[in-house]
Amino acid sequence: MVGMFVQTLYFLVDLYFVGKLGGEALAGLSLAGNAMFLIFALTQILNVGTAAAISHAVGRKDKTDANLIFNQSMMSSSIVGIVVCIAGYFGASAYLNMVSQDLQTVAAGLSYLNWFIPCMALQFLMVSISAALRGTGVIKPTMLVQMISIIINIILSPILIEGWGTGHAMGIAGAGFASSISVVCAVIILCLYFKKSEKYISVDFALWHPNIPSLKKISSIGLPAGGEFFLMFVYMGIIYWLIQRFGADAQAGFGLGSRIMQSLFLPAMALAFAAPAVAGQNFGAKKFTRVRETFKWSAILTCSLMSLLTILCLFQSEILVQSFVDEPEVVLISAMFLQMICWNFIPSGLTFTCSGMFQSVGNTWPALISTATRLICFAIPALWLSQQNDFTIENLWNLSVITVCIQAVVSFYLLRREFRLRLPKNDESQLVSHIEKENFASETV
Repeated sequence: MVGMFVQTLYFLVDLYFVGKLGGEALAGLSLAGNAMFLIFALTQILNVGTAAAISHAVGRKDKTDANLIFNQSMMSSSIVGIVVCIAGYFGASAYLNMVSQDLQTVAAGLSYLNWFIPCMALQFLMVSISAALRGTGVIKPTMLVQMISIIINIILSPILIEGWGTGHAMGIAGAGFASSISVVCAVIILCLYFKKSEKYISVDFALWHPNIPSLKKISSIGLPAGGEFFLMFVYMGIIYWLIQRFGADAQAGFGLGSRIMQSLFLPAMALAFAAPAVAGQNFGAKKFTRVRETFKWSAILTCSLMSLLTILCLFQSEILVQSFVDEPEVVLISAMFLQMICWNFIPSGLTFTCSGMFQSVGNTWPALISTATRLICFAIPALWLSQQNDFTIENLWNLSVITVCIQAVVSFYLLRREFRLRLPKNDESQLVSHIEKENFASETV
């Protein structure tokens, strides 16, 4: 969640300044930004696996296991970050050429990625540290560090993109460079805070040799959550591939609209994904009633907020879009996207809440199943519709709303099933009372 939160805000800042460079630059940024879903998939494995495993260890009051999990996560994040950096520079061109036929769009996207890839690689270290802190119940400092990095990005973007004060405008490449510098600053600040303030867990290089049981624990919880974002990468890639026939403006409009939608989701996602740390500790302590209560109130708050965002997009979508771009065709496509897609906001809120609770109980496979269900329900009809003579871009948005509703239903059903299997109906007070009665009976005998 933290990685997605930060990258979405970075991307909004980039959209604001790059939008002034034209439709091709905006489309290139959007296509390049979709690669972040692939990074989200990898970081989520560490993010969810680390946070859940550490929260369970904290609930059991097992400091040794929590420390081992953290160091195994740090070791993994360092290795994967290096691999991603290398793969990014060698594979960026092939990816962009696959999803766009416009040479200017591809060139713009490649220019951005060449400077943005270090930012993607550093996400892994940031995610491991943030997830570990979240697993121990520390949330506010990490969010503060992220906001500082966003401020740095906002300051640097106009300087590097448009050449404010320097006279040297890097264009879209400056957007990627600004984000990378901001993340470097965030990682440094976060490491300094962790070294100074964190007492429960600490970096111990003696624990950086592979520990198979710990790595299995992290991956068994994190892999399905990472799979969710990989499927989202595939989902977004399918849309970009299908709408490339409508030109760069269509891809730019969809990219802008989807990023605005993600930014609107951030407060609701913060609510939904703050719950796993609380619920995870209660699950580890076998306080099952509190786990259910956490889900209930998280769902109520998240869906309530989503209903307000739905109203905002229905009536003010054009104003939201015009803040980023002036080109009429891009504004029209993006505003139309938001007005149609906002009908899936409330079911998306329920899906987010369910995904968070799957993390808290240590089984994220149901979340992956619900996401796969959505992808299948979307991809097959979308490919069929694209072969019809009357195919329009609106067909995809309507289909997306329907499939998100299906995903929400599947997620809720699977969560209820998970609760029945993992959470006994008796709450902790009843269990204590039962134990006390048994002890009293034994003493009497």
